[in-house]
Amino acid sequence: MSLSLPALCHAAHVPVSSHEHSLFHTVTISAVTADSRAVTPGTLFVALPGTKTDGRAFIASAVTQGAAAVLMPDDDTPWPSDVPQRPLLRAENPRKALALMAAALAGRQPAPLVAVTGTNGKTSTVGFLRQLWALHGFRAAALGTLGLTGTDLPPLKMPALTTPDPVALANGLATLAQAGVNHVALEASSHGLQQNRLDGLHLTAAGFTNLTRDHLDYHGTPEAYRTAKLRLFSELLPEGAVAAANADMDPQTLAALRETAKARKLTLRTVGSEGDYIRLISQTPLPTGQEIVIDADGSRHTLTLSLPGRYQVDNILLAAALAAQNDISLQDVIALLPGLEGVKGRMERVLMLPDGAAAYVDYAHTPDALASLLASLRPHTQGRLIVVFGAGGDRDRGKRPLMAREAAKGADIVIITDDNPRTEDAASIRAEVRSGAPDALTIDNRRDAIAKGLSLLAPQDILVIAGKGHEQGQIIGTEIHPFDDASVLRELAGVI
Repeated sequence: MSLSLPALCHAAHVPVSSHEHSLFHTVTISAVTADSRAVTPGTLFVALPGTKTDGRAFIASAVTQGAAAVLMPDDDTPWPSDVPQRPLLRAENPRKALALMAAALAGRQPAPLVAVTGTNGKTSTVGFLRQLWALHGFRAAALGTLGLTGTDLPPLKMPALTTPDPVALANGLATLAQAGVNHVALEASSHGLQQNRLDGLHLTAAGFTNLTRDHLDYHGTPEAYRTAKLRLFSELLPEGAVAAANADMDPQTLAALRETAKARKLTLRTVGSEGDYIRLISQTPLPTGQEIVIDADGSRHTLTLSLPGRYQVDNILLAAALAAQNDISLQDVIALLPGLEGVKGRMERVLMLPDGAAAYVDYAHTPDALASLLASLRPHTQGRLIVVFGAGGDRDRGKRPLMAREAAKGADIVIITDDNPRTEDAASIRAEVRSGAPDALTIDNRRDAIAKGLSLLAPQDILVIAGKGHEQGQIIGTEIHPFDDASVLRELAGVI
């Protein structure tokens, strides 16, 4: 799709001053990007200032490659004197303008389009929501940390990021809509929300899983982190839309969400043991899953799920609350819950040994997520619970000993190893983690640590490898080395 530059500015609410370039009204824009390397003739280049690079330094390169116009922050940055003139736009929030312009150029988006935010559980919740739609007969997709997932999807590559950049997001959603995939659930990260990556989306509903400590290296304070998450509901979700949340999340965040919902006339549905839309009455672990009893829509339901873990129940009920609208009743959704399957890398059982011992992998990489993971697996453990985990480098250092404390509380044997050390010294990271669990074993090589965990397994024990889940690589320095916890487990156990 192409739009005239005035029409594109109108769609993105970018005001145009009367002194703009004389060719402004004759320019047609066929693409928009913040990456100068992606500029082709007819592209609007958005020169974004960043923490590592400043897009304004690449205006010359963009113009050389055919940029038809340039958008910059609304400040006093002048047009580069040695660069041929192009129509210059200025926006108070260029990131928001980029997202709105990308959406306007890409075209129609799927509907329903549902976003889910929260510290933990986003990937599982959007995965369960996609499954519920598919089980009901709709063509559906999920988008986020696992990339694009679903069946019968068009040939489309999406980056495996919690929230992709706004151009990739808008173009990908338009491709799905054109192919008839009109039910899409996606993850909304705090980074993506704060950086306006979702501002061009036409959302129909949104969910909030929980809020615990994470990403303070980026947001600075828990309050700023909460505000970034709540932006999904306070600014992006249309008034009157459905918002769903785990009623058992921290009271301060839930209170803020209730206040936002009231101010914006959102239909707030809460789920969990304190839920008003779906209330969890009881949860009983079973050898191959769990039985739950819920109150919903004026009726009591007893269901058997094939997935272990209380927090899986929280994610499933949140997905159910988001699915029950438009063409699906809540009763229809509840009937589909026993058919749900696990999401890759989320409490994924990789091995079941003849003596009853089992091994899982999970993405838990925060103190709360690790505590929830171990608490969820404990009822399924007739023997000991063994955990192998580490902490990522170049990320929130304060959570490292907290993770270890939760591991020591929840597991019988704790093995600390490397996660993704990135550019930090791995030994220093392990030492900071171990300060929270001085009695833990420490093994620097992740493969060796997994092997040690397997060697300790006795009949009926459970081993869980936490922190990386679905990830297919380990980041050491600036290089990504092939590494998959599940594959390593199978290989070491002789199961290929």
